[in-house]
Amino acid sequence: MVQSFALADSPSLGDLKVFLSRAARLDSGSVRMIGGSGVLAIYVPVLHTRGLLDDAPTVLGLRTFALAAGGEFDLVVSSRALLDRIALLSVTVNSDSGPIDIALPPTENAPAWSGISPPRGGWTTVGSIDVDVLEQVAREGIAEVAAAIPTGTGEQLVHKVRSEVWGRPIPGTDTEVPAGVAFAATSLGFLKTNTPAQVFTSGNWTRVSTRGGHVLSR
Repeated sequence: MVQSFALADSPSLGDLKVFLSRAARLDSGSVRMIGGSGVLAIYVPVLHTRGLLDDAPTVLGLRTFALAAGGEFDLVVSSRALLDRIALLSVTVNSDSGPIDIALPPTENAPAWSGISPPRGGWTTVGSIDVDVLEQVAREGIAEVAAAIPTGTGEQLVHKVRSEVWGRPIPGTDTEVPAGVAFAATSLGFLKTNTPAQVFTSGNWTRVSTRGGHVLSR
């Protein structure tokens, strides 16, 4: 069983730390890590269903990193545990360091969202969305959710409101992209670019990609 993986350099370690920190603010639980062929793919949950009758969209954030070493693995681990390991390394690693070895945290029981595997290929380009549009949709949705949820609201009602707001399609797009994609892209720091986000589809999945990362939804 693979016990660790190695990132290429200290900037990659810093990028991973920022990504996981942002993801932990959205969902403090688990992340799915898939390593192999020199690439580490990390999926984080932003929105997902909670039960058979829940019609909330599934929205996942994805960042990829170059692997300097490490075998093939597909694991679900605690995002906090992984951040703790990175924090310890950040104290000792300098900017001139080469490959950085990171011990994998213990695996966790796989939550339902981690069993949903987006396609790895077969994506077709269907259009683009300006980052300004995504940022505006995210701002408006965040304000609407905040106004609709008073302090002390139960978790079930909170999830219902968020599902309704973030499940609506982004207006003006040829392909139905849920507003939760804009929320994910903004919250995960994927929109720090002036280049429009590219939209792809594969089966019933949609992927919105920038140079900062990818958001997958269905």
